[in-house]
Order: sequence, then structure tokens, then C-alpha cells
Amino acid sequence: MDQHGKCKLGRRDSTLTSRTTTNNDIPTPFMDLSALINNFKKQGLDEEDLVALSGGHTLGFAQCSTFRNRIYNDANIDSTFASQRQANCPRSGGDSNLASLDPTPALFDSKYFSNLVSNKGLLHSDQALFSGGETDDLVKTYSKNLKTFSEDFAESMIKMGNIKPLTGKQGQIRVDCRKDGELSSANEIKCFKNLVIFICSCDFCSFGTFVVS
Repeated sequence: MDQHGKCKLGRRDSTLTSRTTTNNDIPTPFMDLSALINNFKKQGLDEEDLVALSGGHTLGFAQCSTFRNRIYNDANIDSTFASQRQANCPRSGGDSNLASLDPTPALFDSKYFSNLVSNKGLLHSDQALFSGGETDDLVKTYSKNLKTFSEDFAESMIKMGNIKPLTGKQGQIRVDCRKDGELSSANEIKCFKNLVIFICSCDFCSFGTFVVS
């Protein structure tokens, strides 16, 4: 829900896709802090949004190819942590081998930020948030206060969800995200109703988990 207690219905799906455009818009795991800030700023998101949304990495895993350079070449990394990751991510090969983005990859908690404070961020772009720059203080705050992180994450998710939405007859609404095809108005209303019931029954942490996964 937004700050007015209104439940957001979601976004329409585009009927066109562009891998090139998408890759240009989303941050990469190799970016430093200034590049991340600029990347988010292009979408109307500020530094608080950057740190809060990066906290979505409290869930899930990353492939070896995305963090190999960090664990072998970055200086701001805990040596024991680096050695542990090197055991499953050799200098060559094993590109698809997985490592968790934080110690509890199935839980929405604040350990992602605790990892950053300990120089145990898995991705270069993760650790960039705690590297002597302007986002350090917010990382420390989130590492100690799950409630603050959860609330800020929810607000930033809503803010991100409002980036260039398709309205009117633009785009479409799908029952199955893998299948193209616009719904009839009756089914569209039913689909929206079910989505609203699901989202409005969730608290901030559950909402965040649903979206990120």
C-alpha cells in the first residue's frame, strides 16, 4: 500500500521487449558507487532508493561469473569470505556455479547489510554501497534496524513501480506472464481482484519477498 493506504494494482505488461534497452537501464554487478547512483538517477530514484532496493539481495543467489572478479581481485573483501567463495568459483570455468547473496538467502532480513559492513558483499556493486562513500551511513542503519529497512524498501518498490507505467490501452494484462494475449474486461477485473486480495493481505516484508522473487 502507498502512504495513503491505497493498494497498488500493479503494472500492465508491455507488448514489446528490447534486451538492449533493458541492459542499458538496469545496473550491472560490476558498477561502482558513482555509476550506480547515476543509473538510478536516470530513473528518478535517489540514493536512499538505491540502498533500499539493493537490499532485495537479501534473497537469492548469484552466478560465479558475476562475482569472480571481486573474490579474486577486489581489495575491500574479507579474506576468509573470499576464500570460501573461491572454493566454488574457480578462476576459470564454473560460470554458472551459485553462491548466496547473503547468509540467509530465503529470508527477508537485514543480514545483507551486515555483510557489507563486514566487507562480505558478494557482488562488486553490493560492496560499493559500503566503501567510504555517501551511502555508508544508510547501510549501517539498515544493518541494525530491520523495521526501517523494510519500510524504506516497500516505499522504494512503490516508487520504482511508478516509473513510466503503461496506461489506458497501452500494454496488456496477462494471467500467465509467459503467454501473450490481452484479457477480456470480465477476466481483467477478476485478475485484478485476486491480485489486490493477495497483495493487500501482505505486510511490508512479505510484499517485498513476493516482488523480488
